[in-house]
Amino acid sequence: MSILARYRGLLILIGALLGVMAGLQGNVLWQESAIVISELFVNFLKLVSLPVIFLSIMSSLGNLGTFSSVKKMAGRVVFYTVLTTTLAALVALFVFLYVKPVPDLTKATLTRACEIAAPTFKPLDCFKQFVPSNIFQAFLDNNVIGIVVLSFALGFAMLSLEEKQRVTLHQFFSALFAALLKMVEAVLYIMPLAVWAFAVLFVKEWQKGFGLEQIGLYVLCILLANLIQGLVILPIFAKLKGLSPVRLFKGVTPALTLAFLSKSSSATLPTTLRCVQERLGFSKKLSSFTLPLCTTINMNGCAAFILGTLLFVIQSQGVSLSALDLAGMTVLAVIGAFGNAAVPMGCFFVASAFLAVLGMPLHLMGLILPAYALIDMVETALNVWSDVCVAAVMQKDYGDTDVKVVA
Repeated sequence: MSILARYRGLLILIGALLGVMAGLQGNVLWQESAIVISELFVNFLKLVSLPVIFLSIMSSLGNLGTFSSVKKMAGRVVFYTVLTTTLAALVALFVFLYVKPVPDLTKATLTRACEIAAPTFKPLDCFKQFVPSNIFQAFLDNNVIGIVVLSFALGFAMLSLEEKQRVTLHQFFSALFAALLKMVEAVLYIMPLAVWAFAVLFVKEWQKGFGLEQIGLYVLCILLANLIQGLVILPIFAKLKGLSPVRLFKGVTPALTLAFLSKSSSATLPTTLRCVQERLGFSKKLSSFTLPLCTTINMNGCAAFILGTLLFVIQSQGVSLSALDLAGMTVLAVIGAFGNAAVPMGCFFVASAFLAVLGMPLHLMGLILPAYALIDMVETALNVWSDVCVAAVMQKDYGDTDVKVVA
């Protein structure tokens, strides 16, 4: 690990502090430089976000094997994944509506902001784009929902091919995905500079009445939603299946600790498998299938982050949301979580892609970066905990009563 990678979190914090100082000086040169740097970074987000979603889904589906071999078992895992991820998004929605990190704006401010944002913000229009008329146009138009539908359709079609063709296509998409991840990793090295630029621009927003208090409340919403999902919803989910969430939690504590510290579900997977097999008595065959699949597609924490971030940025622009808008964005968050790539800041890129499609400014995303390290730690632990709960329920569904978590 390079020095830059090892101290990236500290460098990002330093970049944010220097950006705030530069913004407070009001130097025109600093502000113009920040605008250029932020626009370059936003362009990169737009460049990689959609390919990341597309290739991540294609790579994930390619790992499933064939329909005939995994149809029943994989279908049940996907069902539980969608269920828990949807619950996570709903929890985030209710927490956000209760805490209200974005204060009510004055009528004049709201009218001015809506004049700017409302013409381009039509969240339900995303669902009109489910079927793109042109594959390449979907990418050119930033048609996220169309790309998700396209990737699922193409991925399931790939599973129905003969083994040789399926393996060839899977290797092709996996290789492209690996190359794209190298691009994403490379840009992380310039993240402190991007944070500096976003901080400079944030000071301008703050001087107009938008302060650090809102960022703090936003972070509180995300963390609180993750804690409720992990400590309340998932234990109830396990309990309804006759499992003891306390025993389950104690059995996988080493894996959850590693997930929190490493911020990587995939890196934690070997430890998770060892915990459920050796400490909880899960069958190796079932857990070896369920947990890797869940690690790829089961992203409870990501769903909460995507929805909370969409609501925060959109309402910060003075846009009022109807109940139908909230429902539509909840669906988008669940879909985005499923298509999230298991890479550093994967949720961040997905949320940025949705905001770009909805015509929202992305500079507030830069202000989230200093706090994202903590959010990512909690999210990763939640994702692994959700994976374990789904694996335990699968174990119970398939009649294995020898596991040590039956209540």
